[in-house]
Amino acid sequence: MLYEELVDVYEKIGSTTRRLEKEEIIANFLKTIKHKSPETTYDVTLLLQGKIFPPWSDKEMGVSTQLIIKALSKMLGENTKSIENKLASVGDMGEITEELVSNNKQVTFFKVPLTITKVINNLRKTESITGSNSQNKKLNLILELYSSASPLEAKYITRTITEKLRIGVGEGTLVDAISDAYGIDKEIIDRAYMLSNDLGEVATRAQESIGAVKELSITPGKPIKPMLAQLSPGIRESIEEMGEVVCETKYDGIRVQIHKIGDEIKIFTRRLENVTQALPEIVEYIREALPDEDYIIEGEVIATRDNKPISFQYILQRVKRKYDVEKMREKIPLKIFLFDVLYYKEPVAEQPIGQRRQLLEEIVHTSDDVELSTMKVVSSDNVGDAEELFNWSIDNGHEGIMFKDVSSPYSPGKRGKNMLKFKPVRETLDCVITGGLYGKGKRAKFFGSYLLSLLDSQTGEYKTLVHAATGMDDEMLASLTDRMQQYILSTNEQIVTFKPAVILEVAYSEIVESNEYEAGYSLRFPAIKRVRDDIGLDQVDTLDKLKQMIDLQNN
Repeated sequence: MLYEELVDVYEKIGSTTRRLEKEEIIANFLKTIKHKSPETTYDVTLLLQGKIFPPWSDKEMGVSTQLIIKALSKMLGENTKSIENKLASVGDMGEITEELVSNNKQVTFFKVPLTITKVINNLRKTESITGSNSQNKKLNLILELYSSASPLEAKYITRTITEKLRIGVGEGTLVDAISDAYGIDKEIIDRAYMLSNDLGEVATRAQESIGAVKELSITPGKPIKPMLAQLSPGIRESIEEMGEVVCETKYDGIRVQIHKIGDEIKIFTRRLENVTQALPEIVEYIREALPDEDYIIEGEVIATRDNKPISFQYILQRVKRKYDVEKMREKIPLKIFLFDVLYYKEPVAEQPIGQRRQLLEEIVHTSDDVELSTMKVVSSDNVGDAEELFNWSIDNGHEGIMFKDVSSPYSPGKRGKNMLKFKPVRETLDCVITGGLYGKGKRAKFFGSYLLSLLDSQTGEYKTLVHAATGMDDEMLASLTDRMQQYILSTNEQIVTFKPAVILEVAYSEIVESNEYEAGYSLRFPAIKRVRDDIGLDQVDTLDKLKQMIDLQNN
């Protein structure tokens, strides 16, 4: 199948802002390829998401913007500095690629039409290339594509590499389009996606039959998105609204999803990053604590000192560590609290949390290193037990408590009222850095203030909310400045625009209306608490979350 057919669909989708129209375009396209192979449907579904690997995979292309610039420079004879200046001005490497290829005066007489298979295979090959001369090998694979591409094809090849497709298609739109294209109820498609975390697999199954879609389920080795919690308005209010709930301690660590497949144990963060190599003792502890069966369990890894929890930032040092792991193991000891089981010999994620908790207690052999989360089953008759657990959790250095509807199944990637979190201070938001200002005086070489944004889940864009400068010590100021260099899109005197990539947790005293920021609101007395390397861009707080916070603030 020719790549230009998909590019034509990209252009049609990007030309409208109407979600239903986007859905219709995708559905019609999927209908036209029903007769194609399952592999084609799988690849098309991935490419419509701007991906070449499924979300559960930890594979990455490892192709930087600089390598794209180098490829274009080599092919077109354009100065790399000139391309970099264009990028600083335009901000979209895809548009720049289209413009440069359009202006190419060199004629290629033996262009071979690009196929979807060729594009995705070349890009996938970059992941496995390592060692000396690896950059040149990756360069040649990209050049091979650009050399045969039309300007429009080149634009979307670049956007796929940079994972910024810019056509305004979210997962919900694709779920609806697959449902429409194959005549299968949306709830069935949505369930299959939640449990498989692979829309490509869902689409190929839908191409086969409704029964094949229903067979999709959670599988050890393929991490799924974590179920997410809403904010609790208060202990009593939450319990009275939910009825009977599992109330458990909320730990200040890294949430992990642990998979055992055969003899292998893999540990994934909530961003679905494989951190197994960084946490060898957790692998050892889990192997001792659970039976020799296939399973998927969830827990929270915390850093300790004298067997007491210490700051979240210490666990980040462990998770991000690639070298000297054994040395860090001695310096920052870890333990894990388990709180859920999603698979044990068979899928159990759709069973109520009450049953899953009972199963967890049956299969886990606890120790000083592996414990179950401290919990109580409470209702409106014994709210005091929840308040007692909250006070105990805070006194012992933990974050707060969780409420889980005792009858609720696990809903991957969903944020609903079946799971709530309650902390003593709830005024924090996870925002992405989209801009910044250089400091003054001693801080003139550093970014002294950051422009922070929230996700508009309706459009997929980031809306500015606040400038934050306080809360950073000199060490954080310097390290964050170094880190942000790679994400600079443009610079205008003191003002810098960044590619959304780094997330900060920001504390504040109050949300106020503001015409200065795109969100329509801003934060009073913002203070940067920490870098959130444990979450991804799809988990940045949203404008909907902001409105929820406003409602809580006003009640």
